[in-house]
Amino acid sequence: MNECAKKAVVLLSGGIDSTTTLAIARNEGYEAYALTFHYGQRHTREIEAASRVARELGATRQIVLDIDLRSFGGSALTDDIDVPKGRDLSGISRDIPITYVPARNTIFLSFALAFAETLGAQDIFIGVNALDYSGYPDCRPEYISALEHMANLATKAGVEGRPFTIHTPLIAMTKAHIIRTGADLGVDYSLTTTCYDPSAEGKACGRCDACLLRLQGFREARMNDPVPYI
Repeated sequence: MNECAKKAVVLLSGGIDSTTTLAIARNEGYEAYALTFHYGQRHTREIEAASRVARELGATRQIVLDIDLRSFGGSALTDDIDVPKGRDLSGISRDIPITYVPARNTIFLSFALAFAETLGAQDIFIGVNALDYSGYPDCRPEYISALEHMANLATKAGVEGRPFTIHTPLIAMTKAHIIRTGADLGVDYSLTTTCYDPSAEGKACGRCDACLLRLQGFREARMNDPVPYI
């Protein structure tokens, strides 16, 4: 471990975006502390993927935090609501879909902020994207800017002059650009998972919004997606 490296908390879900974000943070010389959430989502395969990625990309430590958002429900990812399948790609980001989990990134970033402050870290990385995404309001640049402002008002570190920066290296990238960036950094995307509704064997459905965006990204990047599909 490089004792001189700056520490950063990286939100890691095990998908393409968060995995690429971790690779970018490591490439920029950060000592990465991965934070993954078991929040009551439909399946735990993404948690398994996040652990694989954290090991492969050299995270100093990974914490998997339990939060039961199923107690609230309100999303196809945390409630007994069918995941939309086969939607037109051109309309995916037009409306906020039922897979939106209420206030999820605000919850996750609040925990990341607490973790960073205890580590003495001033940098948080999150793989939000405002181009090829599912229309979630908590993936937009103006949201991140507002959250960063709040972070520096609400913490001891912030008011004592050690401000936090929330890094969003993928915010203006297409999915294809994200995939090519990760590939250039040596990311093995076979370690990742994206599907909202995989089979019992872990195969991706190929029809949910997340799968459709992933497949489009690999297609536009002119690369083969290494994960199995039904």
